[in-house]
Amino acid sequence: MKKMIRLFVILVGANFLFGQKVEIQTLLKDNISIRALQIYDGKVWYAGTHSKFGFVSIKDSADKKQIKLSAKNLQFRTLAQNDTDFYTINIDIPVYVFRIDKKNLKAQMIYEDEFESAFYDAFIFDDHNRGLAISDPTPTGFLNALIFKKTQKHPTKVILKDDQPFYFEKEAHFAASNSNIAMRGNTVWIASGGTHARIFRFSWNNPKKWSEFKTPFIQGTSSQGIYSIDFFNEKFGVAVGGDYTQQAENSNNIATTNDSGETWQIQASEKNGGYKTCVKFRPKSNGKDLIAVGDQQIEFSEDYGKTWKIISDEKGLYVCEWIDENTLVFAGKNRIIKMNLKL
Repeated sequence: MKKMIRLFVILVGANFLFGQKVEIQTLLKDNISIRALQIYDGKVWYAGTHSKFGFVSIKDSADKKQIKLSAKNLQFRTLAQNDTDFYTINIDIPVYVFRIDKKNLKAQMIYEDEFESAFYDAFIFDDHNRGLAISDPTPTGFLNALIFKKTQKHPTKVILKDDQPFYFEKEAHFAASNSNIAMRGNTVWIASGGTHARIFRFSWNNPKKWSEFKTPFIQGTSSQGIYSIDFFNEKFGVAVGGDYTQQAENSNNIATTNDSGETWQIQASEKNGGYKTCVKFRPKSNGKDLIAVGDQQIEFSEDYGKTWKIISDEKGLYVCEWIDENTLVFAGKNRIIKMNLKL
């Protein structure tokens, strides 16, 4: 009976999407805010507030473990993984980079950053173990980042002073869901917000040469802009966001690109659920299907991001990851949930 309670499933019978029914299961409840997830070894791995790092099994929510990475009360909004380790960075100064061994979960602080404007918003690795952690810009408006090369266990700090990108005043990044960076092939994209909502792009073949591109996204104040991006391939990508102080506003908060981020087309303006913090392409959908989550709802598109429908009114969720083409996990305020899209 206790196990049945732990695995309690909410069947959302009223939520139908093109013949699909949504089934939601709570995997974890805790006093924590989670904005970064990773899937590995049949488990959902997370880092969040109160220095907490841990996992919960996708199949059995009773199988879980949580540790504290520091005696200090740190807040983590990033979580990345390569073949051997997890990495996470706190958002307060001084900034600490932690590496956690996947085999034994032993954690080590490997880097400390006391730079006055350091605030790391997102951190990911690609399939070749190349990693990038992006911070808000320096006070003089230049890129501030950490780069991990293929075999590198410690980061290299990169501040580009003589090359792009140069940030406008009060332009920065959002630490909303660890997803304002995307990588496909050798290409890396980073999204900004605030007074300007732009896309920065570079190639791993030349990490010190960056380009930046304007978007028609909502922008102009510190709460507006692009919160999350994803790319299906090196050409087709999607961006979502809005204004976290006016979450019902739904103008110019979704856009897609077909030319690797150089130009963007607004989609579903005033015809979507509003502010969004995370977007992901559905596996095995050839770029056609997407999921997006915001603080107030979960939305789905099955036409390359052109139209969207609300499939759940679950609130307080900020980040999402696909487990397979029919199963996702979401996390946010005090919980992690699993969602099945039933055909």
